[in-house]
Amino acid sequence: MMDAKDIAGKVAAVQELLTLKFGIKHARLEKMLARAGRRLPKRVQTQIRTLIAAEQQAGHPKLSRLVDETAVRQAHDAVMAHLREIDVADRRKGKLLGLAGTVVFNLLLVVAAFVGWLWWRGYV
Repeated sequence: MMDAKDIAGKVAAVQELLTLKFGIKHARLEKMLARAGRRLPKRVQTQIRTLIAAEQQAGHPKLSRLVDETAVRQAHDAVMAHLREIDVADRRKGKLLGLAGTVVFNLLLVVAAFVGWLWWRGYV
């Protein structure tokens, strides 16, 4: 039988990885899940909700017997595997490249508009 300490340890491990991988301030798991938002896939979000429900049930003496140990273990393993695969440096590099692409596109658009304006006025 899984007790509250086991579930709390699993939740703490997920919270730690969420803090490391997404830079989310350490808080309750519900709040951290809300802050992660769309950066996590739906299947991972549902598995985190399974952990949240198990944590809430484990705090209650009679409801703690209803916790499905295999579901909690599988949800924890799947969430941890997904969070371990996230490469923070690659995400940062992708953001910078996306920003650079936006800046270059806007710059090309302004230059094209300027050349069009010069052609329209008869300077080119």
